[in-house]
Amino acid sequence: MTSEQIVAVPKMEDSQSLTTAAALVAAALVLWVVLFRSRRRLTLPPGPRPWPIIGNLNLIGELPHRSIHALSLKYGPLMQLRFGSHPVVVASSVDTVRLVLKTQDITFASRPKTAAGKYTTYNYSDITWSPYGPYWRQARRLCLMELFSARRLGSYEYIRVEEVAALLRELCDGAGQPVMLKDHLSSVSLNVISRMVLGKKYLDGDEAASVGFTPEEFKRMLDELFLLSGVLNIGDWIPWLAFLDLQGYVRRMKAVSRKFDKFLEHVLDEHNNARRAGGEGYEAKDMVGLLLQLADDPDLDVNLTRSGVKAFTQDLIAGGTESSAVTVEWAMSEMLKKPELFEKAWEELDRVVGRERLVEERDIPNLPFLQSIVKETMRMHPVAPMLVPRLCREDCTLAGYDVPEGTRVLVNMWTIHRNPDIWDRPDEFRPERFLDNPIDGKGQFFELLPFGSGRRMCPGYSLGLKVIELSLASLLHGFTWKLPGAMKPEELDMDEIFGLSTPRKVPLVAVLQPRLPSHVYNYQN
Repeated sequence: MTSEQIVAVPKMEDSQSLTTAAALVAAALVLWVVLFRSRRRLTLPPGPRPWPIIGNLNLIGELPHRSIHALSLKYGPLMQLRFGSHPVVVASSVDTVRLVLKTQDITFASRPKTAAGKYTTYNYSDITWSPYGPYWRQARRLCLMELFSARRLGSYEYIRVEEVAALLRELCDGAGQPVMLKDHLSSVSLNVISRMVLGKKYLDGDEAASVGFTPEEFKRMLDELFLLSGVLNIGDWIPWLAFLDLQGYVRRMKAVSRKFDKFLEHVLDEHNNARRAGGEGYEAKDMVGLLLQLADDPDLDVNLTRSGVKAFTQDLIAGGTESSAVTVEWAMSEMLKKPELFEKAWEELDRVVGRERLVEERDIPNLPFLQSIVKETMRMHPVAPMLVPRLCREDCTLAGYDVPEGTRVLVNMWTIHRNPDIWDRPDEFRPERFLDNPIDGKGQFFELLPFGSGRRMCPGYSLGLKVIELSLASLLHGFTWKLPGAMKPEELDMDEIFGLSTPRKVPLVAVLQPRLPSHVYNYQN
């Protein structure tokens, strides 16, 4: 073999190697192009650029619904934020909210996993935080068909009437003196719900000693529960920091959960003892008794455990008590800022009810101005201004934008309720805007959704409305109201605090005087 032949051999091998490499590169390029085209770039809603680790949490203040409202004015009715590790889509217009809560309701029907759901609702066993699935569908069906049916709510009307009458007698005792209204409102709501759900007032008299809580302590527990259920807990958004519990919220969640569990165990034990004593003839007289009977039903799709019964019971007590008291307190606050509204309310009440008896639930449909006051209050001060967060169950398109599976979805009703394109002078309390207006706040009109809409709408909204309307009508019918001392309406503090509900930051204090004959307040069923 010549020297030229010896040199030629490696040149041939290099050529083959280059050809093979070029073929591999070409194949890789083709594969990359195919994959790139099959996985198109996502078109996400507009939003602020997130920071590393914290995302956009730096933009959220003490009142998240107001911070997010300000951002929506800049980025539009559907925007994307990032809270820590999680993408968040915010809907804040009638059209985008209708898509989330109606058109694509099933896609957004689940709930995100949060510390509040885990530690305060028996690991997501309640109706509010349980994820979408067989358990939640069964829970919703039980609420609508059993717990909150029109027949059952009607059978409890006497309880609502008796407790509101007791409230009026109690307020008469404080006539002429400054009264902290929230305490009285919470008491009447708690008494109504306790008798309907638990069968008696467990926090009244000797019963309070048996459960270890005074009514005041129990109300503080309810306030704590609602606050913690709505806080922006860092561990929910940056999971790898959760174990540090930087804000101390998880510790507080566990503490309040232990207190509620002690109370609920006592309630269930008493009910089970009554069931055993009643034998086969036992008939449930309250919602806990009904839940325990349902738990024994072998035909249930999903077994209802003792923890599930406790979670349901806690939902019923907390939701029914807090939302009613908060709404009525805000209504009275707004009217005290515009005292001329009292004259309109009194004229209607005196014309429809008169002054020789108390307001009854059958009167409410004939009190359009009273109903307008309630609607206007729920517009300006929705109990849950951003509703309860939802979770996207699958990749989807929303208003032309891509929303990946696992995205958390917020519905900011506060923005819609204050939208000047929908409401004339939206920052003013003007109940007359709802006179001759079909919008009713019951889930069908997306301009006003105090209780949400769609599958995850609050199942107890009808009970909440009954308590709110009867309580407010009775307070207005029974008393004249004014601010204490020389305080002027414009000096009344209207600041709020944020949680799952949004109560007044400073409890309302007012002075009342009876406006009906004394014998009317001595109502006894």
